[in-house]
Amino acid sequence: MRMKWLIPMLWGLLTCAFMQAQEVQLQHPWKGKRVALLGDSISDPGGPRYWGHQLYFSYLEDWLQLEVYDYAVSGKEWDDIPRQVGLLEKEHGTDVDAILILMGTNDYNMGVPTGEWYTETIESVLAGSDMREPATMQFRKRRTLVMDNATMKGRINIALKLIKEKYPRCPVVLMTPLRRGWFQIDEGNVQPEETYQNRAGEYLDAYVDAVKEAGNVWSVNVIDLHAVSNMDPLHGQDFYYQGGNDLLHPGAEGSRHLASVLYYQLLPIVVKDL
Repeated sequence: MRMKWLIPMLWGLLTCAFMQAQEVQLQHPWKGKRVALLGDSISDPGGPRYWGHQLYFSYLEDWLQLEVYDYAVSGKEWDDIPRQVGLLEKEHGTDVDAILILMGTNDYNMGVPTGEWYTETIESVLAGSDMREPATMQFRKRRTLVMDNATMKGRINIALKLIKEKYPRCPVVLMTPLRRGWFQIDEGNVQPEETYQNRAGEYLDAYVDAVKEAGNVWSVNVIDLHAVSNMDPLHGQDFYYQGGNDLLHPGAEGSRHLASVLYYQLLPIVVKDL
């Protein structure tokens, strides 16, 4: 007899708990944060004047109530990041919760060699591997970060060293360059699609890989937009771009789509909360 009323009661409790769980809404961890945005024309705050539509970060401002400090400038390469960081520090000090960087497509276009992360030397160092015997001076290879504005990896090293020193508690998020098609703004500024090597004899992939590798070199977050954006102007998705002679910059639909991708890609990234 007891089971007749026990089962319905348990069922009712489970149903109530399920309905309450359905009503729980998780808050995006980036909501209301102060975010510095560094980069090139894809993020340039003057973009809406050129193209007449919102850029991706404007949607993120609305959806997440972000306070965005945007220092991106059209045409700039990785060697401009220190200047942008200087402006950020001058105007906002350390009152920043996260730093986003979307950069690299112009380094590719201008033929900046990707270069190397390190140089190696042989040096003497005190080392020991046995607790029962004293350590000794030993010759070992040692690698040192390349700090050279002549290569993209050297530029990234310079920029991230600066950011780490000035904003040690601020998470950094690097974004790889988007896929790119044909771009021509006038008779001089003509940029072939990514199927062509640049003047340094490298494909866009090498610059994408450099940004991804920087995540391990510098222990920073990387969002691989080249892979996860689902924006490929060379294979039927040119509608995400400006169109015509500009298959480099996202159009209105592409900007909103890119913002949607970043909304979810940012979810697992821990952001400064103090």
